[in-house]
Amino acid sequence: MRLRKNSYGFGAIFDADRKRSQVLELEKKASHPGFWSNQREAQSVLRTRSRLESDIELDARLAREGQDIRALAELAEEGEEVLADLTREVEKLEQEAQHTEIRMLLAGEHDGSNAIVTIHPGAGGVDSQDWAEMLVRMYLRWSERSGYETKMLDYQPGDEAGVKSATFLVEGDFVYGYLSSESGVHRLVRISPFGAMGKRQTSFASVFVYPQIDDEIEVQIDEKDLRIDTYRSSGAGGQHVNVTDSAVRITHLPTGIVVSCQNERSQIRNREMARQVLRARLYERELAKKREQLQAVEDAKLEIGWGSQIRSYVLHPYRMVKDHRTKFESPNADRVLDGDIEEFIYRYLVYRGMQGRNS
Repeated sequence: MRLRKNSYGFGAIFDADRKRSQVLELEKKASHPGFWSNQREAQSVLRTRSRLESDIELDARLAREGQDIRALAELAEEGEEVLADLTREVEKLEQEAQHTEIRMLLAGEHDGSNAIVTIHPGAGGVDSQDWAEMLVRMYLRWSERSGYETKMLDYQPGDEAGVKSATFLVEGDFVYGYLSSESGVHRLVRISPFGAMGKRQTSFASVFVYPQIDDEIEVQIDEKDLRIDTYRSSGAGGQHVNVTDSAVRITHLPTGIVVSCQNERSQIRNREMARQVLRARLYERELAKKREQLQAVEDAKLEIGWGSQIRSYVLHPYRMVKDHRTKFESPNADRVLDGDIEEFIYRYLVYRGMQGRNS
């Protein structure tokens, strides 16, 4: 009886000492008198601290469970009837360790975000629409099993059965990181319940997962990043505008954005207006970055059909689910379609991590 080996080891997975140091730093921030002056930043700090404390507590719990397993193993060696208890505890520890290892593999910018999932049927007519609805159910069941909240955002029923399109939100820690492994084309092979001759039918559906990104983008301008020049206004405005250095030009050094204002008689007012223009320019720049990020994800979509599937679900003539990226297979297709996809997610995240290290 032994735990399944992995390439990390518990110490590397949890790094509890480093996380304790991070919690102490965050507690110092939280005790600062001006901590709540920025509500969004304060809430982000508290969420981070909560996650770190959860990981530290999990590390301690797994250490205790490891000690219990060693004690049971010693009793088994002495001839005690504890094999059933030992097997159950080892399986429990393996599941918790795997779940935590997955968390450690989620280091992408948006991995901690909620997820927006969109499912569309592909080639295959009514069979594919039915298949798309089966996938909707599979992910809703996975979310329920994982303790996540879901909210249906759009649901277009099919003409005869299934769905033409479905979009739903899954809310919880690291949901996007988990479900990003599911983006792609999913293929189903089965005896069609809609065909007249009982023939085997191949159907396709696409699953696409977006991170939920806040519409609000906070624009912070550091004074040391600005070069502010004043000069004499050259436009109309009367004698005062023409003979004083009331015009203002602000250069944002990190981005090279230059804004100017000379319409107001007061240099103070021109400076204020120039700052407003700069803030708007920087805000639009951040929005453009967000659009580029989502477009890059959008461009990764594949044609919904032959040769582009990431996973196949075979229900006839045998029952098996196979991921074509990791080559992992499960013979229990019914459990997978009921939301038991944790192992597929884990295998893909390990695969993605290995690909990243080899690139």
